[in-house]
Amino acid sequence: MLRWWIVGIGFVAVNMAFLYAFVEIMRMPVALATIIAAEAGTLLRYLVNDRWVFGKTRPTWRRLWQYHVANAASLGIWWAATNLFTYFGAHYMIASVLAMACSVFISMLTNFLWIWRSGKAAPNQGPAPS
Repeated sequence: MLRWWIVGIGFVAVNMAFLYAFVEIMRMPVALATIIAAEAGTLLRYLVNDRWVFGKTRPTWRRLWQYHVANAASLGIWWAATNLFTYFGAHYMIASVLAMACSVFISMLTNFLWIWRSGKAAPNQGPAPS
């Protein structure tokens, strides 16, 4: 779990760099920039999580698809919160960080309990011997 948190915190910086580039350099509206930054970050974060955090030797389309589905809820929360905080006057970079805090719990649950769960539980063998 420590590696997952390291990746997550590291990608705060990556996401902020994407967001800055899209808004300040490319002059995109915040609503569009947040969507593009989120997708770019999602693809990169999937690859890092798949290999370094969960030890998979090769990424698969199935896990990538599952990761996108799982991230949809946290992405929706992040995108809505970022734009809501911005609407009410927060700087878009601060709004983005606040929004990440709002969405991290959903991401953690889906990552550990669905996409990269450790395997199926053994069938019930009856009561343990005494």
